[in-house]
Amino acid sequence: MKKRTLLFSCLAMVLSGCKPSAEKAAETPAAQPAAKSGKPQVLVANYPLQYFAQRLAGDAVEVRFLAPKDEDPAFWQPDEAAITAFQNTDLILMNGAGYSKWADKVTLPESKVVDTSAAFANNYIEVRDATTHSHGPGGEHSHNGTAFTTWIDFKQASLQAQAVGDALAKLVPAAKDSISKNTEALKDELEALDGRMSTLSRRLVQYPLVASHPVYHYLARRYGLNVKSVLWEPDTVLDATALNDLSAVLAGHRARWMIWEGEPSKENVDKLAALGLQSVVFDPCGNVPASGDFMTVMKANVEAMEKAFQ
Repeated sequence: MKKRTLLFSCLAMVLSGCKPSAEKAAETPAAQPAAKSGKPQVLVANYPLQYFAQRLAGDAVEVRFLAPKDEDPAFWQPDEAAITAFQNTDLILMNGAGYSKWADKVTLPESKVVDTSAAFANNYIEVRDATTHSHGPGGEHSHNGTAFTTWIDFKQASLQAQAVGDALAKLVPAAKDSISKNTEALKDELEALDGRMSTLSRRLVQYPLVASHPVYHYLARRYGLNVKSVLWEPDTVLDATALNDLSAVLAGHRARWMIWEGEPSKENVDKLAALGLQSVVFDPCGNVPASGDFMTVMKANVEAMEKAFQ
């Protein structure tokens, strides 16, 4: 009798160790992916890829971009639910060039992952000796390693668009013809922007430039910009330290223009104007813009550069 009681007690202990109580399970629910719409799901690493995928596939797929609007997607750290969503989706469009650093620390299904910049991986730009800094809720980070703002070289953006189109055509064969047609139309627009910037580059080589952030490596290489960078935010009022940093740059780099990632405050524009620098905006558009879309932002960027350096 004692042996049977002991056996039941041990069995109960084993079972309780294998299965948490309902109360405990309620306290720590497992992360679940969002409910599917019935369409193939595509998750993307940044907003440019979201725009490309939505424009190319239209209603044939559901495109999801999970990074918060107030955070740089390149330095975003997805939570457990977001990682689960990536693992369970039908297609993952990554930017490549070391963009999504979080992906090196998790397991993603390789058969579903497409590196959209793989076609020009041999031409990545390596950045060294970048300063660690912080902005927004993402914490401290550095731009050391591979430069990742690949799409502001519009020739590279066209190659990324083609990679997105190829992946979507495989995912949704029934929509292959429309995806192919949309891909060619998008590439035509990107190559038109590339042509305008290439024409402008003949004048840009005459102007040393300063950039508000070190994200313009591919733009500079493709279009001949002679640019040095500081670490500023457009809406953060320039203090004495920032202006001293700028003075150190200008000592050996006689720039007369500052390229901003976003619209700078009037106070910042005025402070730079007092130093003889004019301001122009070239928004990389890594996250969802406040208005318009990727293409309207890029056209506005090119128009601003053409107007500044006419």
